Formats: sequence, C-alpha cells, structure tokens
Amino acid sequence: MARNLEFAKGHGTGNDFILYSDPDGSDPLTLEQVQLIADRHRGIGADGVIRAVRTESLPNGAAVLDEDPDAEWFMDYLNSDGSVAEMCGNGIRVFVHYLVERGLADLPDGGTLAVGTRAGVKDVQRSTGGYRVDLGSWRLSGDEPLVSAPGLDVARPSLGIDVGNPHVVAALAGEDELDRIALSAPPALDPPIADGANVEFVVPEDPLVRDGVARIRMRVHERGSGETLSCGTGVAAAALATRHWAGPGAPHQWRVEVPGGVLGVRMFPTQDGEHVALSGPAVIVARGEFVFE
Repeated sequence: MARNLEFAKGHGTGNDFILYSDPDGSDPLTLEQVQLIADRHRGIGADGVIRAVRTESLPNGAAVLDEDPDAEWFMDYLNSDGSVAEMCGNGIRVFVHYLVERGLADLPDGGTLAVGTRAGVKDVQRSTGGYRVDLGSWRLSGDEPLVSAPGLDVARPSLGIDVGNPHVVAALAGEDELDRIALSAPPALDPPIADGANVEFVVPEDPLVRDGVARIRMRVHERGSGETLSCGTGVAAAALATRHWAGPGAPHQWRVEVPGGVLGVRMFPTQDGEHVALSGPAVIVARGEFVFE
C-alpha cells in the first residue's frame, strides 16, 4: 500500500537526518521504511531518522513528563539501520530547529526548550551560530577495551564514556594516523561491549590549549550508522576523555574539529554533578514528500 511522507532533511556539521512530524504518535515508520528512506542510493539518505511526536502520545510519555512537564515534544531517533538510539547531540539541535521552523515550538533568545529523549529530558537554547544542548551528567562507564581498526598498526587502549549513550574513545599518535584509519566497518573492541558503542579516535592539537580553549580533532564510527561526518555526543565524549587524560589542569572549554565542521563543548557544575553542553549549527536543507510504494 503506497504511503506519502512529508519530510525535511537537515544536518549538524554534516551529521544528517530525515525528520517528520507525527504529533499523536499514530504513524511510526516500519524498520524497512526507515532503512529505505535513509538509504543514500535508493532513498533520501541520512545517518538517522527523527520522528517528532508529542510526549503525551507515547506509552512511556508519563515518565518523561514527570521528569519535566514542559517537555512537550519527544525526539524519537532511529539510526539509519533502523536500530534505536538513546540520544543524538547533533540530531537534537536539528530537531529543535525543525520544530521552530514549522511553528511547532517557540524558542526565543534567552529561552530554553525542554525535549524528551530516551536518555532523559534535554534542555536546548539558542547560541551563536546555532543551538546549545545541555547533555546532562556524564560518567566513566568502566569499559576500557582495546580498539583495533584497519590502518592502525596495533590496538589502542580506550576510555568508556557514557553521556546518555555509550562511547569508547581512543587517542592516536598524530594526524597522519587519524587520517589513514578505515572506518567503513565497526572497529573491533576487545573485550566486546554487549550492546555495542560509538567509537571515537582523537588527536590533540599542539599545543593542546590556546587562549583557554583545548582543541582536538576527531573521527567516529557510530553504532548503527557507520562512519559519520560528525557525532554530537561523540564530540562531548572525546572532549571528556581527553580532559581526563590531560589531568586536573585541563580547561572546561573545548573546540572539537570533525570532518563536517567544528563543535564546542563546555563542562560545568550543577547541583546533581557536572554536566556537559554541546554547541553548534543546525540547518534544514530540503523539504519534500517521499513515496513508499
């Protein structure tokens, strides 16, 4: 049975998404439909698919609204392979931009928009050049697998970081090494992590800190999507891991360069522990209608 889907295409530093509105939660895509529309050869192409659904329309919406009654909208995020993701730092900025552009939400300068996600409610504000999202508290996951990938002579130790979804971060010796690794297939983790993880490879700039801001380069393989031009939560995890390795004198302001652009990371104290915020652009590049035959 044919179905027409009104969609928008957006990206944050090259991490791209297909977005559509389903306010009452009655029109989710099937696994096959997600995979088709995200296919770069047979569909529109994207790293993920985002459904905008009112939180109250979800079976678990009451729990989200108990956390924050202002979280009217829920970001239902699926990777390009149809698997479920807890959070997406680039995706939530594009999601908010989509809501504002469509008149589904209002976000004045200085205001905050609460968004429901599978990793809890996240607060988003406007920032210079885009949006800033408070990703909330983070933790060391305890995972420290050795990471192998084509182009690396030997496996590298890593640090597990949880920012609402799982990451392992490995430091490389230099930019040549970062440029030559192949990330078309998932890096091998030893020991493996049961549900998988996003894997980031980082190289600090020399010097690491300029004008009070630490600077690193990063590439990433995202669980369920493959190598992407950017990963928002991965950028935060990479900054947190590098700060951990650098020691107590490391700054709390970070500039992270990814293949798709530059993102900012800031760590700051709150009553429930340290939070990490991500800032960067969000762009809608196309709108249209996709026909599922």
